[in-house]
Amino acid sequence: MLPETYPVKKFNKKTPIEVSVPGSKSITNRALLIAALADGKSTLNGVLFSDDSRHFLQALIDLGFEVSVNETNCEVEIVGCGGRIPCVSNTAEDFHKIYVGSAGTAARFLTAYLGLSEGKFVVDSSEQMKKRPMKELLVALEELGTSVSYMEEEYHFPFAIGCEAWKKNEVTIDVDKSSQFLSALLIVSVLSKKDFTIHVLGSHGMAYVDMTVRMMAQFGVAVTRTDAQTFVIGAGQQYRAMDYQIEPDLSAACYFYAMSPVLGVPAKVRAVHKDCMQGDIQFLQVLSDMGCTVEEEEDGVKVFPPKGKMLGGTWDLSRFSDQALTLAAIAPFAEGEVTIQNVGHIRLQECDRIQAILQNLRALGITCSEENGTITIEPGEPHGTLIETFEDHRVAMAFSIPGLAIGDVVIKNPLCCRKTFENYFEVLDDLYRL
Repeated sequence: MLPETYPVKKFNKKTPIEVSVPGSKSITNRALLIAALADGKSTLNGVLFSDDSRHFLQALIDLGFEVSVNETNCEVEIVGCGGRIPCVSNTAEDFHKIYVGSAGTAARFLTAYLGLSEGKFVVDSSEQMKKRPMKELLVALEELGTSVSYMEEEYHFPFAIGCEAWKKNEVTIDVDKSSQFLSALLIVSVLSKKDFTIHVLGSHGMAYVDMTVRMMAQFGVAVTRTDAQTFVIGAGQQYRAMDYQIEPDLSAACYFYAMSPVLGVPAKVRAVHKDCMQGDIQFLQVLSDMGCTVEEEEDGVKVFPPKGKMLGGTWDLSRFSDQALTLAAIAPFAEGEVTIQNVGHIRLQECDRIQAILQNLRALGITCSEENGTITIEPGEPHGTLIETFEDHRVAMAFSIPGLAIGDVVIKNPLCCRKTFENYFEVLDDLYRL
């Protein structure tokens, strides 16, 4: 068990970093829902086990799905029911209760699934998740025929939800606050008995939507894009049960890749390859722009540090915004100003991530500012400080990186990493023993 704080020691070695990371959170959660919608038993390998995925798995178990879990082998078996939910409550006095914790993906995906399924369900969440955006998805579901009754604040958890009949087979969804709204509708579109069309407003996080479409195809459901903002799912399609291998988590891998230019050592993450379908693979191009060399080896991608100091520059992170924190954390070590564009929506994630970036960089002694979703960070000489994580796993992991370079950086509440990478700080400890 980790203590309430984790002091990051200075990494004084020039030993290359080589690590393995857990399975992808994004792919794990998509695979869990698709397997539940499929007809028959699917075996998922390389599953991420974290707070988020455990909430998702428990929700499926509570809904009556036959689920077998082997955490040691990172394996889950799910017997899907072809879209049907095994445990259904149909009376006002007997709503089926589901809890999603702080798992944003599970919250959005299960809301769409339950909202377009027969039966009555109550969905509740943690206090953190109650503050996160849901309105755009819930409005779209209501247009499609979902009945929602709010128990506290309108368009927030907890609520009772269910569907007696679909009203229409065409809907518009705004993704500027979360692309998960669109991914949720895409995955559950197989519940429609007619061709289903989704029109999209905004462009945030479309790399994650591309991943969703690719995974749907892998499980046997085709999505047609008639233009950049329109998705059509033909009627009569069904996910097929299958054995499925989940990729390593690129969001987690990027923390180790970002260590390379800061510490001046090569960094490899095993089993990561350039053709992976996660949008965060684009962070490798950012590191390349900053002067790193990126090479694919048989057992994983390896990043080599620049010959001199990292270069500054301007990058649009709208398609892989989880890496805004990572780039911000290493920006002080660049020789020029670093500008991170089009990340205004990260204010509405596990915490206000823009505020988290500004507050922690300033605590490190770094000059920075933000305007209209664009963050500007000046180069500097960071000093030790206490990092406020705001209960956000990505803040904790990203801001451990400066600590490896300078020491005297203390991470508050390292246990928040249980959300996606529960042994992250154990992996850091192992680096000192290389």
